[in-house]
Amino acid sequence: MELTQDTARKFARIALGHVGREYPHKLDHVLDGDEDAQPPRVLHPCFFGSFDWHSCVHSWWTLLTLRRLYPDMPEAGDIAALAEETFTPDKLAVELVYLDRPSSRGFERPYGWAWLLYLHLEAKRHGNEEWGARLEPLAQAFGKRFADYLRILTYPITVGTHPNTAFALSLARDWAEAHDATLLATIDEWALAAFGQRQDYRGWEPGGDEFLSPVLTAALLMSRVMPHTQFASWFEGLVIENGWLANECRPVTVSDRSDGKIAHLDGLNLSRAWCLREISPILGEANALDAMAEAHLDVALPHVAGDYMGEHWLASFALLALLAGQGGQP
Repeated sequence: MELTQDTARKFARIALGHVGREYPHKLDHVLDGDEDAQPPRVLHPCFFGSFDWHSCVHSWWTLLTLRRLYPDMPEAGDIAALAEETFTPDKLAVELVYLDRPSSRGFERPYGWAWLLYLHLEAKRHGNEEWGARLEPLAQAFGKRFADYLRILTYPITVGTHPNTAFALSLARDWAEAHDATLLATIDEWALAAFGQRQDYRGWEPGGDEFLSPVLTAALLMSRVMPHTQFASWFEGLVIENGWLANECRPVTVSDRSDGKIAHLDGLNLSRAWCLREISPILGEANALDAMAEAHLDVALPHVAGDYMGEHWLASFALLALLAGQGGQP
């Protein structure tokens, strides 16, 4: 199952429909006084849509990625025009100033940080546009935050929701490879210390509101940190020898897509597919990961659009899964 132009157009129309939709909105915002009670468009003039800040950021990653891959599709012009209107120096300056508030130290940590870096990485690929250069100060600010955070983060956070450490570091590492060699080394050193000796996974997964697999996100990160031969042995000891992969890694059921937390489980199916498809080539041709990924995709893809609780974010994870293992190409 691969990305096609028809699917790309569908995803683009979905994201174009909500990156500028302010309400409903869930703020990650600490008020220090009455003056801080401001609407999303004032606090975040670039990323006020898509229900929350991080979903707006990664929906913009979706839009720019699709525009690059399918520059001739009808929606590509709409994406470029809206990006030019959104990523202005003045608006991005407001986003940067927001981070300077003492109460913003934990703002969107680490999930939103990682997606902003991933967005910047994509924006830089649009060579004729200034979006990457304009996003650079904001990306550098989040890159510094990652370096500072890893110095105080003693233990990885292994829940299947936004605080998950491994997922964030996988995205941040891709950015660091291109922009910050020191951060790259810091991530690799931290990841090896946190996960390098982990074996025989027996966690209770899935949790009822998870959109990430704690063990597969850790494995994805380690597949990028470890040499491939070493990773294959590590992965076998983590989830293959004990039967977890074969017996527990099955598509999950979503009982109510109008419930924002329950709807997370569609994302779990998609993010598992992404991790499995990224890891599969490292293990060689004769493995079951591709079939597992396809099963997860088959269940989740029909529900990328529908209720807004999933629609405001699922296309990004569907795109990650569809492009997995292909170097970002369809």
